[in-house]
Amino acid sequence: MKIVVDDKIPYIQEKLRLLADEVCTMRGASIGADDVKDADALIVRTRTRCDETLLKDSKVRFVATATIGFDHIDTAYLERAGIAWTSCPGCNAASVAQYVESSLLLLQQEKGLSLHEATIGIVGCGHVGSKVRMVAERLGMRVLICDPLLGNPDFVPLSVIEQDADIITFHVPLTRQGTYATWHLADDSFLHRLRKVPYLINTSRGEVVDNTALLKAIQEGRVRDAVIDVWEGEPLLNEDLLQHVFIGTPHIAGYSADGKANADNMVINALCRHFGLPLPDRVRPPKLPAGFHYTGNPLELYNPMRDSEALKNNPSGFEELRNNYPLRREYFDV
Repeated sequence: MKIVVDDKIPYIQEKLRLLADEVCTMRGASIGADDVKDADALIVRTRTRCDETLLKDSKVRFVATATIGFDHIDTAYLERAGIAWTSCPGCNAASVAQYVESSLLLLQQEKGLSLHEATIGIVGCGHVGSKVRMVAERLGMRVLICDPLLGNPDFVPLSVIEQDADIITFHVPLTRQGTYATWHLADDSFLHRLRKVPYLINTSRGEVVDNTALLKAIQEGRVRDAVIDVWEGEPLLNEDLLQHVFIGTPHIAGYSADGKANADNMVINALCRHFGLPLPDRVRPPKLPAGFHYTGNPLELYNPMRDSEALKNNPSGFEELRNNYPLRREYFDV
């Protein structure tokens, strides 16, 4: 058995070598048809486009992406070709919620936002949005949720969030068709309808927010400030927008070691089920350094300002910053 795997998926290679005769690690963006033609399984991240061009005439019968989203996978082609595929829904939801919590605390600390007096509008209440809801409630915020696909009578239409929210945070998949398509959900029209000059947070997909329109809204004072982790056209990005936002990071909101280990385990479980292999021991994230001191302040575990400063100082290093991300834990593992 041969497995081709993105070399930036951490912690997983040791377990895969217990299961396969050959494990070939490669830079995700460089994986090509010649690399996978004799592989049985392919394990990727968002930088590998899995479609007919890559997989036609290959031996691949299983594709896994160690990510929540799967818009880089041509699922219709894989299903026609009889290739099983899986993603990792919810794997890093707690990591993204940690990112949002730290960002909210920084808005309070640096911008004077009173969280317990603020209303947050959460757009999308799936794996991530539901955890962000718990964070916001724990911080004493008033919470409005918009997710028409869930049909919850307690949720509100987007128009209510546009009128009432002091912070708007997006946690939706990227879809381009249908009644509730999310491509440019926050477009120029949306940004003109905002009543309270809110803060905007996007940790979903870059194209959910029209980046050009957002920059204009910030410059014109219709958006107070923004926290942006995902960008249109990444790894290229609107550098003017980057310099204007409060926090701008290189698509790492879900990059805690805990979230990565969760994804590894979900991928391995699916791989073993598909090929009828025995499960190895679970992947566990490394512990924080022995000298780490934690007093209970969430910003001691993770402060996104460090990632923001690194990207603002080196916008062209977007991929390097993602691919060489330092250890980050969601909690203090004694």
